[in-house]
Amino acid sequence: MSTQQKPLDVICIGRIAVDFYGQQIGARLEDVTSFAKYLGGSSGNVAYGTAIQGLKSAMLARVGDEHNGRFLREELQRVGCNTDALITDPQRLTGLVILGIKDEETFPLIFYRDNCADMGLVPDDIDEAFITSARAVAVTGTHLSHPQTREAVLKALDIARRNGLRTALDIDYRPVLWGLTSLGDGETRFIESSQVTQQLQEVVHYFDLIVGTEEEFHIAGGSTDTLTALKNVRQASQATLVCKRGPLGCVVFEGEIPDSWEQTELHTGVRVEVLNVLGAGDAFMSGLLRGWLNDEGWTQACRYANACGALVVSRHGCAPAMPTKAELDDFLSRDKEVKRPDLDNRLNHLHRVTTRKQQWPELNVFAFDHRKQLADMAQEAGVDESRIPELKLLLLEAAQQAAREAGLENKSGILADTTYGQKALNAITGKNWWIGRPIELPSSRPLRLEHGNIGSQLIDWPAEHVVKCLVFYHPHDSAELRKEQDELVLDVWNGCNKSGHELLLEVILPDNNPDKNETYYFDMLSHFYSLGIQPDWWKLPPLSAESWQAISGLIEQQDPHCRGILLLGLDAPEEKLKAGFAAAAKAPWVKGFAVGRTIFGQPSRQWLQGELDDQALIETVKGNYLRLIEYWRAARA
Repeated sequence: MSTQQKPLDVICIGRIAVDFYGQQIGARLEDVTSFAKYLGGSSGNVAYGTAIQGLKSAMLARVGDEHNGRFLREELQRVGCNTDALITDPQRLTGLVILGIKDEETFPLIFYRDNCADMGLVPDDIDEAFITSARAVAVTGTHLSHPQTREAVLKALDIARRNGLRTALDIDYRPVLWGLTSLGDGETRFIESSQVTQQLQEVVHYFDLIVGTEEEFHIAGGSTDTLTALKNVRQASQATLVCKRGPLGCVVFEGEIPDSWEQTELHTGVRVEVLNVLGAGDAFMSGLLRGWLNDEGWTQACRYANACGALVVSRHGCAPAMPTKAELDDFLSRDKEVKRPDLDNRLNHLHRVTTRKQQWPELNVFAFDHRKQLADMAQEAGVDESRIPELKLLLLEAAQQAAREAGLENKSGILADTTYGQKALNAITGKNWWIGRPIELPSSRPLRLEHGNIGSQLIDWPAEHVVKCLVFYHPHDSAELRKEQDELVLDVWNGCNKSGHELLLEVILPDNNPDKNETYYFDMLSHFYSLGIQPDWWKLPPLSAESWQAISGLIEQQDPHCRGILLLGLDAPEEKLKAGFAAAAKAPWVKGFAVGRTIFGQPSRQWLQGELDDQALIETVKGNYLRLIEYWRAARA
């Protein structure tokens, strides 16, 4: 099998852990009160980073048989990284890192790695057939610090060498992980050690590519003069040496090391506003591997590497801050004009939409996020509102039964509210359903949020929940009303960008205005796009085929990464919805429906009045939902 035809491009071997990043920028780690959880560990980051750069990467390591280990596995799998050799260790826990961001150069950092899972790697974990299924092996220096993991890494490198694979080392020097400083001092990046230098010198001959900062080459070469250290490494290895020089860029050494920096070619990077330098090295390595393994030459490889590093230092976190291939290519196509990538709307939007964790090619959403309507029904029936949460759990059961019967895997969803539906939300979260939650105060016009400021709401929401915001809007509203609603929708959009939640924007012409020309929907979507709002989803009423064609063209032009449109129901009779489905069926941007009262309205009223028992309610609602699913399928077919 030729190297270009192999199933994998690169296997990453080394550290993989969970990072807990302090969310209070500028605080001491002692004073941080909340953390964001990310995939971490240098090799884990590179496996993730190369996968989103389009390489077929794999992670070879161990993780614990617990929630953190499963989190790391799922994060890698979501971006297409192979986890066949990511072993679940029944005896050890996944490694953790807790860190803060004090300023751009200061990051208090503690490694929790005492007998952790990834340090449990043994030679028997290295399978020759798996190693030879790749074009390259990339390892990080930490795994050379312990006899057991060192032996495993050397076995992998020996297999790679015998079978003609490319080999790469990221020196990744952390003195604390070599036992050279106190356990709480994870921040220190350099301490001289002849023992560490010797252990690195013994293995550098295995590699075709060695990457490090100046300080990392100091430890590998046994000198605090960088060029001298590089010369010492060159005596032990013929690898290409890539020396990272911080904001200056990097230098590639393929042959002899010169006597002065003036004799070297500096591959410069883009100057950016630095939030924190942590994670830049792993991003750099990911970009470099993309160029190197695709044989694009060192100039292009370094462009990728420097740009990846520049983008990560301007963002929070490491793996989730890394750019995708689409994002990086866009940045490099206009890097001369983008002085502050962290403030560039196009880049930030590309990062948001190309790192989504799940695809939804079609959706059949049962919407029971209604509050006012159900409260009115309860009052009619003379029962207390406390029965509504119980009702919503029964509606969820009907939805789940219908989804199973219809074979709706990865195509099912619900809209449910916090007011009465919290138990239903809790029950379905984590089961790979699309889940939307309303934030608007029911029937409010101008728009008001039911539970206060958007930021204070989203801080408690699971990341998978989609923000649904319904706004009653008319292009001929007064300028004052339009401005008030625009400002709040824009605030919601910015809040979702900050928190990472997706936004579904539902737009409905108000009942109290008789002028309901359906062409207004095109005008309103154009207006929101002109404000810079690019919702992940739109929710719109059934329209004519002509209107769908116009709206589809608008979305294609304004946001080709939009998730799509869901059709709303407005308590319409089934036959009317059926006709609406047919009119929308040829519009590829319409991904399905989100319908409520047509499914649950009458049976819920009967249940509240005591005319249906629980089982009869479930069966009736399930039947209604299944019919709509069939109508949509028939229309789309």
